[in-house]
Amino acid sequence: MVITMGVLTPAISILSSIEGLQVQAKNLHHGMVVLIACIVLIGLFVLQYRGTHRVAFMFAPIVIIWLLSIAIIGAYNVIHWNTRVYQALSPYYVYQFFRETGKDGWISLGGILLCVTGTEVIYAELGQFTASSVRLAFSFVVYPCLVLQYMGQAAFISKNFSTVSLSFYSSIPDSLFWPVLVMAILSTIVASQAVVCATFSIVKQCHAYGCFPRIKIVHKPKWIDRQMYIPEINWILMVLCLAITIGSHDTNRIGNAYGIAFMTMIFMTTCLMSLVINFIWHKSVGFALFYFLFFGIIEFIFLSSSFMRIPKGGWVPLVLSAVFTFIMFVWHYGSRKKYLYDVHNKVPMKWILTLGSDLGIVRIPGIGLIYTELASGVPATFSHFLTNLPAFYKVVVFVCVKIVPVPYVPQSERYLIGRIGPKSYRLYRCIIRNGYKDVQEKETEYDVENALVMSIAEFIQLEAEGCGSADGSVDGRMAVVRTSEMFGKRFIVSESDGYGESSSSIFPTTVGCNSRSAALQKLQSMYEQETPQLKQRRRIQLKLSDTKCKDLQAKDELLELLEAKHAGVAYIIGHSHVKAKWNSSFLKRLSIDIFYSFLRKNCRSPSVFLDIPRISLIEVGMNYYL
Repeated sequence: MVITMGVLTPAISILSSIEGLQVQAKNLHHGMVVLIACIVLIGLFVLQYRGTHRVAFMFAPIVIIWLLSIAIIGAYNVIHWNTRVYQALSPYYVYQFFRETGKDGWISLGGILLCVTGTEVIYAELGQFTASSVRLAFSFVVYPCLVLQYMGQAAFISKNFSTVSLSFYSSIPDSLFWPVLVMAILSTIVASQAVVCATFSIVKQCHAYGCFPRIKIVHKPKWIDRQMYIPEINWILMVLCLAITIGSHDTNRIGNAYGIAFMTMIFMTTCLMSLVINFIWHKSVGFALFYFLFFGIIEFIFLSSSFMRIPKGGWVPLVLSAVFTFIMFVWHYGSRKKYLYDVHNKVPMKWILTLGSDLGIVRIPGIGLIYTELASGVPATFSHFLTNLPAFYKVVVFVCVKIVPVPYVPQSERYLIGRIGPKSYRLYRCIIRNGYKDVQEKETEYDVENALVMSIAEFIQLEAEGCGSADGSVDGRMAVVRTSEMFGKRFIVSESDGYGESSSSIFPTTVGCNSRSAALQKLQSMYEQETPQLKQRRRIQLKLSDTKCKDLQAKDELLELLEAKHAGVAYIIGHSHVKAKWNSSFLKRLSIDIFYSFLRKNCRSPSVFLDIPRISLIEVGMNYYL
């Protein structure tokens, strides 16, 4: 429903603001209003890629000026048309209203609901503000301004009932009409921007928990803190917004859909919040139940009234949310089955140990980063690679990117390093932990490689100082190395202007002794000449510092790690082909072979999502029979 709100909010907000043109331009065709709204919507979504960092400073002034404007206009209408309207603040009129209208009054709650929806848009990015600032802003700015505006409209309508369809714009004095219209359009754009950003945020969090297909998340350092952009979602929202704006053709039908989406989202939030009170805040069940009943009953009354408008456009959010839920369910189901297959078919450590330190293959200079979803054990991708090509890099690192159930993970606690097998095997494991709201600045492959190498170097030194046995362990315990005071001091990092030092080329040169043949060196030189973008790469040179290392074996391991780093880094990921077993049920085969396969083929590849440089990428074909 949050994603659905990201579709409906820009449509109803921008269209309703531009409809004010019909108050002054009586002959303006409604189709022209829809066309202008579509142009504004397209501009809103096209500019998402550029970020809002350059104009974000205008958002708060626009909203504040808008709220003050409607408050002043509301106060003017109360004084000018009907000063007795203040009596509407009495709860007695609520009772009198329902007593006289009965069932019709209950049905009208769905329309009354639209008077309060929209205020939540101001807090769509709630995580960016403190609770006290939200309470202060709503209590002393937002709420008083809205009350004055609605009282003013009521006073105006009491004397001008024929203008009820466009009562807001009709109640504006002629001298203020055009400035208020401009501010209305700008404020709806700001509100739509907030909802679109909130949609990006919720989609990213769903993806973090494995409930959404792989997407590309764009974040630039110059953007506002934690602002992101998701191309796929942006264009999907734009297409759906245009379809709803053109298809509905008026704000009444969109309003019916918006009311159902809003109340369903609020009611589900109340249900989930009652669970948070009990399980997260550790309050009593009675307190959580009281919270649910108090707020849930009020919200359910409004929700039930909104459901009366399902035939009049209210079916749109239900259909959209059903589609998004189905996509999320299929992706989560297929990904879970694939992960369980990996766990079941991982390589036994006993088999790895029987191969010896050379793993029964030719060990070539360099570092192989094997990306896997397994946090323990050796993935089948590794054995499958060795079966087809019996040669591998001297240093092997199994990299696992995990999302942990906390919003943010500090950079110092992100890398978890461990060892697999004895020290002579040169097998390591790195678990990169991210929070579900973490937005990583786009790092180059050099940053990733250097962070991994320095983390492994720190782990080797810590292990030599007493954290491990002489021969290592089968699958030893892991350590958060970046919390060490010595982190980053094992190697000296410097930049090089020449091509002698390379971080990530598939044909790099080594430092000191060059293990490449003359033919490979010539091939590398030709490749660099044919690839102009390599000239702009930042060259990083690592050297072992003069820090005294008491353990000579650890020093040799550090030197070997450094030599492997300068020899080059390759990224190995599985290129999987997923099929359901032949004896699976019809529903399972339909879910895996049709829907899940379609999503996998049409979403981002793992290499794009993980920001793996294609120049250093090796894909290993794998068949999965789930």
